[in-house]
Amino acid sequence: MLDQILCVDDDPITLMLCKKVIIKASFSNEIITSQNGEEALDYFNKLKHTNAESELKKHPQLIFLDLNMPVMGGWEFLDIFNTDDYSEFNTIKVVVLSSTIDPEDLEKARSYPMVIDFLSKPITTSMLEYLKNKI
Repeated sequence: MLDQILCVDDDPITLMLCKKVIIKASFSNEIITSQNGEEALDYFNKLKHTNAESELKKHPQLIFLDLNMPVMGGWEFLDIFNTDDYSEFNTIKVVVLSSTIDPEDLEKARSYPMVIDFLSKPITTSMLEYLKNKI
């Protein structure tokens, strides 16, 4: 079981379903959510400035990331998160969750070292079982 997961999606129903499936599968102890890439980066920026000894310093081991969101989408988030500014989080794995499976998106996702998979929404318990072997 993972300690913490971050789900980034602009759809509140998707976030609620994601939480329910993760809890049902006992996949993570804690689920944090952001509604777009900018909120997710704000979360990591706060972590960067948190005292190293603090309990708050723990960070997600996995991010479920939607691609198409207002304010800042998944691709923009990945471009920024993949820079040296966020290198202290380079062990975090990312699973892209999208409602479209465009082969070009799949290929682009593979170009990011932190992306371990590209799956179609909605998340299911069988997907989580599959991911346990990849994390």
